[in-house]
Amino acid sequence: MDDAKPLFIQLAEQIEGRILDGTYPEETQVPSTNEFAAFLRINPATAGKGLTRLVEAGVLYKRRGIGMFVARGAREGLLRARRETFRDQFIQPLIDEAARLGIDPAQLAGMVAEAASTTEEVR
Repeated sequence: MDDAKPLFIQLAEQIEGRILDGTYPEETQVPSTNEFAAFLRINPATAGKGLTRLVEAGVLYKRRGIGMFVARGAREGLLRARRETFRDQFIQPLIDEAARLGIDPAQLAGMVAEAASTTEEVR
């Protein structure tokens, strides 16, 4: 866990990550509030707050008396939201700085492609 973020947000992000990587496919049940609380050694109310956040976002839904399940379309919705966040937090500032430095879009694209190929070679 990361001290910089509230625990309930960290839990929600962990669940989102597991939905994105396929650990929790759509329409499958996720662990209960008490299971998350016990596993992560956090207060059940904190775990509940993280799950509620995902229910409110439409990522999870409740089946009364049964538990929480991953909603249909949750993965695509999460991918869309994360791509938008990525664009806003990383791409737009990159474009803005490139413009300040006189780097045109074609040059920037070439620089990104070059850096990506170097990164792929390291893997």
